[in-house]
Amino acid sequence: MIKTDLSFIGDEAKKLMDAHRAEADAAVALLESGSGRGSDFLGWQALPFDYDRDELSRIKSAAERIRKQAEVFVVIGIGGSYLGARAVIEAIKGTYHNELSDGPKIYFAGNSVSADALGELLAICREKNFCINVISKSGTTTEPGVAFRAFSRLLTEKYGDGADERVYVTTDKSRGALKALTDRKGWESFVVPDDVGGRFSVLTAVGLLPIAVAGCDVDALLKGAADSASAQKGTGTQAEEYALARYAMLRAGKSVEIMVSYEPRLTMFAEWFKQLYGESEGKEGKGLFPAACAFSTDLHSMGQYIQDGQRIMFETVLSVENSATDYDLGEDDDGIAFLNGQKVSFVNRMAQQGTILAHCDGGVPNVVLRVERLDEYNVGAMIYFFEKACGISAYMLGVNPFDQPGVESYKKNMFALLGKPGFEELREDLNKRLRN
Repeated sequence: MIKTDLSFIGDEAKKLMDAHRAEADAAVALLESGSGRGSDFLGWQALPFDYDRDELSRIKSAAERIRKQAEVFVVIGIGGSYLGARAVIEAIKGTYHNELSDGPKIYFAGNSVSADALGELLAICREKNFCINVISKSGTTTEPGVAFRAFSRLLTEKYGDGADERVYVTTDKSRGALKALTDRKGWESFVVPDDVGGRFSVLTAVGLLPIAVAGCDVDALLKGAADSASAQKGTGTQAEEYALARYAMLRAGKSVEIMVSYEPRLTMFAEWFKQLYGESEGKEGKGLFPAACAFSTDLHSMGQYIQDGQRIMFETVLSVENSATDYDLGEDDDGIAFLNGQKVSFVNRMAQQGTILAHCDGGVPNVVLRVERLDEYNVGAMIYFFEKACGISAYMLGVNPFDQPGVESYKKNMFALLGKPGFEELREDLNKRLRN
């Protein structure tokens, strides 16, 4: 479970938290009663308890089959269709899981339209047995659509009639272009629930199938999320305290939240956090800007700005209390002999503690979120914690946590410039602007 440590946020922020606690309690009530804006997308709250057990069984069976079929498993999706799965896999299995695991190597495609990135992964798959999992609610999103076309063609080239046995689809249960194609082809498919938005979907088949293929215990992941849901229910919870601290920082003039971790395996978790909070809060001219740094790496780049730059930010430190492994530095007569007899985890801990104090002294408050270890249970708890806090935070701002109207703007322009039917007038206008 996550514990919210507010020892380093300063007296002003604590006073602001007390002043706005009633607003936080009201936001909790809106979220839990389902009476707030976007309430038709609250299905994520019940997922850990009410997950479709038949589908969960099919996910586990498919994952075992893929682990036997494939040397490489390609997950095709963008945004919430891949970030959650990748974040969980790397948090639990580590940054180098593809080199250390006895299962298939897992790669992610369809999150850009880079020809180079696509070509590199296609080259890998040409030499390996592979399966794909395409994840899209509609099937018409450009980035995964491009990747899916490329990988499905390669499957046909390599496996002929057997290609269809290597395609796994996660999409809408009843409608959309991808659903229609899936029914026609007879591909095995899983459901993106109607009441769960993409950035909240990691505990659905969207995330659970890739996570299971990676060899993670999805039952323990859901158990952690379920226990977290119980712990975060009502007011006065750790999730509410985090949401309230964020709001206090905003009211104190901070506009940027930097998610910080001292564990490289949490780098993609921070990317998932950025999408979750950026899409949920960044609307109507409101919201903190969610950023991320990997320490101590970024202390040698962004650390200077954080220490001495504009005082527009605060840090949220995701502190892992117990490492999965450790390394004894032993004894040596070298330039770091003062570390003789210490373990690497101790050095990392001192780097974290020293940085928190230095940044606080420099005018950058720190919220510390403490998690016991990075295993399935605790990562599941982390997912629910951040989702619940996100809903509270957005309602405190007075925005709908579950829509993303701004995302559609770039999509419309891209569709128009690519010549999609129905966008002719916009295309003409955009081309005029680009010529000027």
